[in-house]
Amino acid sequence: MIEVNRLTKVYGASAAVRDVTFRVEAGEVVGFLGPNGAGKTTTLRMLTAYLPPTSGAASIDGFDVFRQGNEVRARIGYLPENVPLYVEMRVDEFLSFRAAQKRVTRARRAARVDAVVEQCGLAEVRRKVIATLSRGFRQRVGLADALVADPPVLILDEPTSGFDPLQRLEVRDLILRLASSGKTTILFSSHILSEVQAVSKRLLVISRGAIVADGRADDLLRRFAENRYRVEVASSKGDAAQLLRSVAGVASVEPAGDAPPDGRARFDVVALPGADPREAIFDACTSNGVRLRELASDRPPLEVVFARLVSGQEVAAGAAEHAEPAGAVA
Repeated sequence: MIEVNRLTKVYGASAAVRDVTFRVEAGEVVGFLGPNGAGKTTTLRMLTAYLPPTSGAASIDGFDVFRQGNEVRARIGYLPENVPLYVEMRVDEFLSFRAAQKRVTRARRAARVDAVVEQCGLAEVRRKVIATLSRGFRQRVGLADALVADPPVLILDEPTSGFDPLQRLEVRDLILRLASSGKTTILFSSHILSEVQAVSKRLLVISRGAIVADGRADDLLRRFAENRYRVEVASSKGDAAQLLRSVAGVASVEPAGDAPPDGRARFDVVALPGADPREAIFDACTSNGVRLRELASDRPPLEVVFARLVSGQEVAAGAAEHAEPAGAVA
């Protein structure tokens, strides 16, 4: 549904977006995650045919974004970061006007306006002039505008900007309802990790204009976080630490805090990249008379992985995976 191949945008000597490549399948919900200034908004503006690229290619529903812009715009609902509104109009008047612009037939127009007013929680303000609304309600009007033509693709740039926590939850629920139908493809950006995790199965992480990671949250943890385990033994014949170090897939073993007074021992075990030595640890302990009391994963939260990715610690490795143009990116 959305295909992006080596998309690049350069301003003078500075590249805002560099060789961005990814694919979003029909009905998929993808979170576009990155810190402020990472290139999220620039990428989305190019995908919605509002900003020409320096190089690269992109298509939506088979239409070239840069040569068939009108066809692309007819198939997307776009909520920009700063929502442009005709603030002198009433909410329902504005939405009806926008529905007409988006070729919603006169017979369907009133029903579509009613539907998005309900979806976006605008019933109490639908007769009010937009200029009198709070920032949160204006953002809702922008979201309703994106939905009014019932587009097959939604591109949302910071959709909960200006919302309080309760309103954020309402927008998340709305995105989840749209996603559950399987009819709407959604790409939305945010710099708030918990927000992206709550509504999308797949994450695209951009940093310094380049894609540094692409995958499910669990997959990103496996690929970019150390696999750490807490191991506690009750008693042993010989050196339990040395035994653990000998297990295939174990990178390091260190004592975890002070040894308990009852003869137990605790260790922090770090696995080699991509390894999961838990079964091997269990087998080694039972085969060597080591009474295993605890073996638990101690993987860092996704926030730690995100911080590593966007701080540059993992950028080179992540960017290398996306350097060549491809079809679907796992």
